[in-house]
Amino acid sequence: MLIDFQTDPSRYKHWKIEVDGTVASLIMDVDPAGGLSDAYELKLNSYDLAVDIELNDAVQRLRFEHPEVRTVVLRSGKEGVFCAGANIRMLSKATHGHKVNFCKFTNETRLAIEDATANSGQRYIAAVTGSCAGGGYELALAADHIMLIDDRRSTVSLPETPLLAVLPGTGGLTRVTDKRKVRRDLADFFCSTEEGVRGKKAVDWRLIDETVPNSKWGDAVSARAKEFAAKSDRPEGADGVKLAPLKREITNDKVAYSHVDVAIERERGVANITLRGPGAVPQSLDEAKKSGDQFWPLLIARELEDAILHLRANEAAIAVVLFRSEGDSEAVLAHDAFLAKHNGDWLMREIAHYQKRVLKRVDMTAKSLMTIIEPGSCFAGMLLEIAFASDRSFMLIGTEEGDNRPPATITLGPANFGSHPMGNGISRLETRFLGEPEALDAAREKIGTPIEADDAQELGLVTFTYEDFDWKDELRVQIEERAGFSPDALTGMEQNLRFAGPETMETKIFGRLTAWQNWIFQRPNVVGEQGALKLYGTGVKATFDRNRV
Repeated sequence: MLIDFQTDPSRYKHWKIEVDGTVASLIMDVDPAGGLSDAYELKLNSYDLAVDIELNDAVQRLRFEHPEVRTVVLRSGKEGVFCAGANIRMLSKATHGHKVNFCKFTNETRLAIEDATANSGQRYIAAVTGSCAGGGYELALAADHIMLIDDRRSTVSLPETPLLAVLPGTGGLTRVTDKRKVRRDLADFFCSTEEGVRGKKAVDWRLIDETVPNSKWGDAVSARAKEFAAKSDRPEGADGVKLAPLKREITNDKVAYSHVDVAIERERGVANITLRGPGAVPQSLDEAKKSGDQFWPLLIARELEDAILHLRANEAAIAVVLFRSEGDSEAVLAHDAFLAKHNGDWLMREIAHYQKRVLKRVDMTAKSLMTIIEPGSCFAGMLLEIAFASDRSFMLIGTEEGDNRPPATITLGPANFGSHPMGNGISRLETRFLGEPEALDAAREKIGTPIEADDAQELGLVTFTYEDFDWKDELRVQIEERAGFSPDALTGMEQNLRFAGPETMETKIFGRLTAWQNWIFQRPNVVGEQGALKLYGTGVKATFDRNRV
């Protein structure tokens, strides 16, 4: 079954967006029969990937289509339950790869919520009524402020360890300690009990921000939302940008968009992604806004994101992704400069932050990433970040026989020096040159200058350069060798090497997801015939192998 990450509010089955001036309510009302599979029911506002695809879309649309919205209130549309978390029947039936990719995508959506609060003046409040368990509490944790109704029934909990023998898979443990600053011993108790915590204790332990009596609930949530909205710099009276469905064609071995093409070579385990550069830069901010979702920096980000998600979910056996580009490097740099010049405008700000999030998806993709730089390429500025995100990059020296185009170049722009930070909080170049500040300074001096292969290698900006007579053979050997390695070993190796430098909450979340949850999800204590995930709800107690590893 093809998993499609495109949707829109007219197709939602699980979420509702209600906008009232500067405040929006994002209401979770999951259709039990609306999951990706009919093999399970999404009871009690539990969720699967279908629910999270809609949530991701809603968060994106609130940022782009509703500039007037300054506060988003996460609510439940069901009586007595906020959210029961990831659907256990779905987890028990899903392949291992689907479980891990599901957790990854879910976490990227949570991070998009946090990014909206940090960078877009759009703060999220979790208004929790009823049981808020597991992934439901993790959703609340993504909000900037958690309110819990004090009705003697509503609780927050992370019961995965005692119930399922797994971890809160979308960053729950890390957000409890690093974001909420819950004391270690209290966090240990909280994550080891099924019952959860409520009321004053939940506030005292910093699991929530406030608890409100039932009689004052509606007024209190409304007042808090308006208080936050008053502090935002989101514009009044601005027109949003409607995000229309992407124009794409999907066949067995190809996905074609307007500026991105994906060609699959299944026998080699290779996907080729070609990125096409823009035309002329708009003459004014008004002209850029009139182009709406066809404005190149926004459109190519949307297309690249969809392509990456498609490869993750639908092409698990693809080992290597090869990035190429076509177009005018100066036009790419001109669009970067346009965004920077107008960074005080809410829309240009949103586009820049969206590009950042898409590039982070590239970083977090469990494929070997390689960039091929040839004559006609336009790896400059924002697009050059793809080469820096890759595990290796190759650049042709001079030209190939019969090709009358000028030699390949790369061009650094200001955007390569901090506009698109990685999950570790620093730029890809700074990560590349850890311990080599002089190399970073040397690269900075080349901003705006086309750099040919020999100089690019001397500056440390590409991995290998080859003459025409070695070019095809060297690429073939390295690609085939990479595709032949163990995918398990490669995932571990790549995730360790890609995120050098500072540790952040984000790198901790994904590092632990890649290592610990990846391992725990496969252990017999979880998925064996007597494992906790297999037996949940049967009334039979799991039988654990008591040997600690």
